[in-house]
Amino acid sequence: MQRARDAGIVRFSYHNPRDAATDRHRSVDDRPYGGGPGMVMLPGPVADTLRSLRFDARGQKQPGRLICLSPKGMPLSQELARELALGAASRPSADTGGHDAPNITLVCGRYEGLDARIEAHFPVENVSVGDFILNGGETAALCLIEAVSRLLPGFMGHKESGTDESFSQGLLEYPHYTRPDNFEGLPVPEVLRSGDHAGIALWRRRASLALTLERRPELLEDAPLTCEDRDFLRKLPASRIGRNLYCALVHYPVLDKDKNSLAVSLTNFDIHDIARSSYTYGLGGYYVLTPLEDQRELLAAIMRHWTQGAGKRSNPDRSAALSVVREGAVVEDAVADVRRRTGQEPMLVGTAAGIRKTSPPGIISFARIAAILQKQPVLLLFGTGHGLAPEIARLCHAFAPPLRWHGGYNHLSVRSAAAIIFDRILGDWR
Repeated sequence: MQRARDAGIVRFSYHNPRDAATDRHRSVDDRPYGGGPGMVMLPGPVADTLRSLRFDARGQKQPGRLICLSPKGMPLSQELARELALGAASRPSADTGGHDAPNITLVCGRYEGLDARIEAHFPVENVSVGDFILNGGETAALCLIEAVSRLLPGFMGHKESGTDESFSQGLLEYPHYTRPDNFEGLPVPEVLRSGDHAGIALWRRRASLALTLERRPELLEDAPLTCEDRDFLRKLPASRIGRNLYCALVHYPVLDKDKNSLAVSLTNFDIHDIARSSYTYGLGGYYVLTPLEDQRELLAAIMRHWTQGAGKRSNPDRSAALSVVREGAVVEDAVADVRRRTGQEPMLVGTAAGIRKTSPPGIISFARIAAILQKQPVLLLFGTGHGLAPEIARLCHAFAPPLRWHGGYNHLSVRSAAAIIFDRILGDWR
């Protein structure tokens, strides 16, 4: 950064709101209206400081884009850094007939932040560097400065360095290796030492794709992928997180419309559609639970037709989806099978259409469920009829949030609700 500044690639000026304070103590903060802890930055010194930036010493128009570093802002991304570095460059100026520099003014809050009226008087854009709290915006501003500056022409030692990195192509960057060839028993991949430039390029692309799918799959949605990229991704195994998620469709005890416990019959659509969703999202298994012997015989007949008989021959895709179905009588059967398969006790998470008024258990977010899957299997319990009976709810460690708790109508079929919940936990956007 220092060399770039010396070369005139970047230029900085600093302005302290305390210099615009008018009282003897040069105060820039005061207590918040309405009470509460902390202090709020006074609007006067901040506004006066911003208004003083109208022109700099060279007569160039200021302040350019006005960005406040704040946890409530849009995420700082490579795309935003590129926009700030390139999008504002060399705009014609009506005042001078020349060109303005791509000025950016960064406002760094302190204490509890800025008085909200600053945003009403100035075109402030809020930008966040992450979902965490800092003492002030200065450290966040350094992140933005470095992300933007390194994209300016002449900043990087090699012009490829700014584009052949994580996020620049919409993907995480491939792994890097240097000497020695073998470090503590771990060799450098043979292709990287082969001198085959085409082979190296292919290895790096595929390593980047695989790493992105594993760590940040949501990036793939906007990444520029070729047909070859997509074919490669389709051949990769399902994620371990998906295999740690299981679901069970409970047919007893469930509630009727009068809140009485009873058993309900199997539904062919529920068996097929939840199996298809489970297979699509790579779940470890889908349990159809009923203690009724005739219903279990019906399930066995359906499974034989689609996994062994004419159904398998006529529709192999459906047969593959139904391969994840397992039968059981009660929830404890599913728990025992998950324990046998994983060697761990699964966390039981119930589902319901509305906010449960009884407690415990409490509500757990979909993001939290996804995080738990990193370390422990989770068994989602779906109820037929009018939902899980209290005796099943008492087995649960937590409940997933209702899908549309704030809406006036929340009566999805269980197969639709299951598909949506799988996506909220495992979907690529996460």
